[in-house]
Amino acid sequence: MTTTSTDRAATSAAPITPLEGDTVARVTRRLLPLIMLLFLVAYLDRTNISVAALTMNADIGLTATAYGVGAGLFYVTYILVEVPSNLALNRFGARVWIARIMITWGIVAGCMALVQGDRSFILVRMLLGAAEAGFTPGIIFYLSLWFPSRHRARATAQFYVGSALATCLGAPISGLIVRMDGVGGLEGWKWLFILEAIPAVLLAFVVLRYFTDTPKDAAWLPDENRTWLISALATERKALETQRTFSVGQALTNPGILLLALFLFLYSFNSIGLTLWMPQVIKGTFGNPSNFTTSLLTAIPYAFAVVLMLVVGRSVARRGHAHLHMAIPMAGAGVLLALSVVAGPTFLGFALLAVSTGLAWSAIPALWQSATSFTTGVAAAAGVALINSLANVAGLGVTPLIGKVKDLTGGFSASLLIIAAAMIAASVVALVSRRFTSPGRLAAEVQEHAETELPGTRR
Repeated sequence: MTTTSTDRAATSAAPITPLEGDTVARVTRRLLPLIMLLFLVAYLDRTNISVAALTMNADIGLTATAYGVGAGLFYVTYILVEVPSNLALNRFGARVWIARIMITWGIVAGCMALVQGDRSFILVRMLLGAAEAGFTPGIIFYLSLWFPSRHRARATAQFYVGSALATCLGAPISGLIVRMDGVGGLEGWKWLFILEAIPAVLLAFVVLRYFTDTPKDAAWLPDENRTWLISALATERKALETQRTFSVGQALTNPGILLLALFLFLYSFNSIGLTLWMPQVIKGTFGNPSNFTTSLLTAIPYAFAVVLMLVVGRSVARRGHAHLHMAIPMAGAGVLLALSVVAGPTFLGFALLAVSTGLAWSAIPALWQSATSFTTGVAAAAGVALINSLANVAGLGVTPLIGKVKDLTGGFSASLLIIAAAMIAASVVALVSRRFTSPGRLAAEVQEHAETELPGTRR
């Protein structure tokens, strides 16, 4: 088998039949709006400290370095718990496990209102990391149970729109809540954490009511649609497992999985590092606007992300070539971010920053399309969790790094150049990953598997 068109094969091998189109549309309408809302709330509770920090840091005595360390340590417990959490989801089902995650993270997120200094700030952030661990890879794995491969990139793009909307809509809303300073004797940033934690707990009960673990349990699908979906997913799974069945250990050490984890690690310099600092970057770089104006400006880069993720997700679904849909946006994001530093505190500089952010985020649908296309079952759950876990090491490292560089240099230019370099490096990793995640690579592994593990077999 050659590898010249293997990415495209999964997406364009056959036309979409009316039954297939109707089934995917029904699943999309049932699951995606709720999933987008869940991710919006999850990402909002994870990143609303970026707006809270505009007043919270001074109130509780946090330096930029201390804020960066506390924000980054969220990812220590997140990383440690993520793979076990996704394995538990595979065992107990998404409906119960996602609801459990949401209840615990909602309670802990509200406790952010109780922090009084750097120690309590760090403690609660670490507890929040443990509580939320497993949500994102759990949903990615869940989507792989419901959407055939060629529809998965678009579904993933719609899921990730929730995270961009969390900042696009959440930043202005957070800016308004912070202005509640003094209401009920509480600071505005405390109201921010309390009010934005409540939806997570309430939505957990919606998940228990509306989520369905697998297509065979989907009484809301007509029999014909349910039968087609079960058959289509089983056929895909059998085709992959005929080539090679991965154990959990093999999935966790597979070069393709590790390269995709490295890609997401580098991408996270933007999605984690820059996102958690974006309001302070804007306020400290583009003319010192008011806190509320800063929250409005923070929404603009993520509005670009919403649009570009949908465009790229649709393109991957139609054309394949996931590695190019990862590499090209990331290279563009890196170049534009570096140019924004050169342009300085001008309208052009902010515009370049905004478009760069949107381009970087747009690569994510293609990443998860690739990540869920060559493993199945518990190995897929473990592989997706590992990719997300290793990527979050960036949150552990880059968030404190930005704070330290800010304290040392008095500005964010050097940090933005570091993030730009990571984006360009990610584009190179995406191109290399092509070799290890394509059907052609799997065909080679089939031969190796036949020769080393099944003696006596012949091509």
